[in-house]
Amino acid sequence: MKAGIYFTGSGPIVILTTYDSLTNPYLINRLHSKGIKKFIAFEIPEYLAKQKYGHHYDAVMEDVKQEDYLRVIDFDGHHILAKFSFKELGEPVYYE
Repeated sequence: MKAGIYFTGSGPIVILTTYDSLTNPYLINRLHSKGIKKFIAFEIPEYLAKQKYGHHYDAVMEDVKQEDYLRVIDFDGHHILAKFSFKELGEPVYYE
């Protein structure tokens, strides 16, 4: 799994995906279908997402309503920015 924080027009989201990159064309299509057409993404280690979200991470992984190609862990911008330091983020990936 890849984990990433996507800064979008409506605020940041944290996602998990089985795709090989945060800009995989199939993932981009999934994001487009949700109205996300432009973003800055930062990869984060999956273990860090699991550590920071704990039981919520496990609940998201067990949620049968979400697909492995796009599992949303968090969409509350204040919550996300409180959980992660900018030092923990990888290099930015720009997409438009």
